[in-house]
Amino acid sequence: MNRKYRVMIIDDEESARRLMRAAIKWDLMNMEVVGEAASGIEAINIIDELRPDIAFVDISMPFMDGIEFTETATERYPNLVIIIMTAIDKFEYARKCVSLPVFDYMLKPMVREEIEQVLEKVKKKLDAEPDYWETVKKEADIVPESFYASTDTDQIIKYLEENFTDSKLNLASLAQHFGFSASYLSRKFKADTGKKFIEYLTDLRMKKAVKIAESGVKMYRAAAEVGIPDPNYFSRCFKKYTGVSYSDYVAGKVG
Repeated sequence: MNRKYRVMIIDDEESARRLMRAAIKWDLMNMEVVGEAASGIEAINIIDELRPDIAFVDISMPFMDGIEFTETATERYPNLVIIIMTAIDKFEYARKCVSLPVFDYMLKPMVREEIEQVLEKVKKKLDAEPDYWETVKKEADIVPESFYASTDTDQIIKYLEENFTDSKLNLASLAQHFGFSASYLSRKFKADTGKKFIEYLTDLRMKKAVKIAESGVKMYRAAAEVGIPDPNYFSRCFKKYTGVSYSDYVAGKVG
């Protein structure tokens, strides 16, 4: 049975993300675009939910560029296939900086035929390997719960409350810290708290953001203080949490 590979596009240019979605006949390649991110920061926050097999990563992004994202991601997700996208003037920079297991480098603007050629190579690689995310899930399922008994959810929550302002904190890094598999931790956390990990983490950050907003602090400062230094992603999280934009919330409290 053929596996359907999951693709994530990480680029701060919405037009570039939209073009890549539209240019490739993903279904014919047995692939699907499961999500996008406009910065490395946003990608780190949502990657555990998306569980991509392949990530196209722009090298030049604000707040966490493609190099920093790649360093973080390859440590936490060793089987993730990363394809760096870069403009020609950044190409040698990409080559020199990424002494990491990057699958390929592609020059922007990218050509559809070249993308398809690279994806065919990726597909051959992945076809020859076991399904990483499914393997992680199965391994978590067969580990006895007693193996993890020394760490309870209160300890995890205490750690989150002390470290939620770390912009690189996500499910994978938390699991590594406590010696869990990410799949097990995700299941345990939801069962014990009633919330998905990312929802709980975002709530912690937004509660602090609301308090900061009440003092009239500029959005970019509030974003950095709560661990989401990408103001666009922070803005979306804040509006989802409060129902209003950050500026409107500040105006209502301070005005």
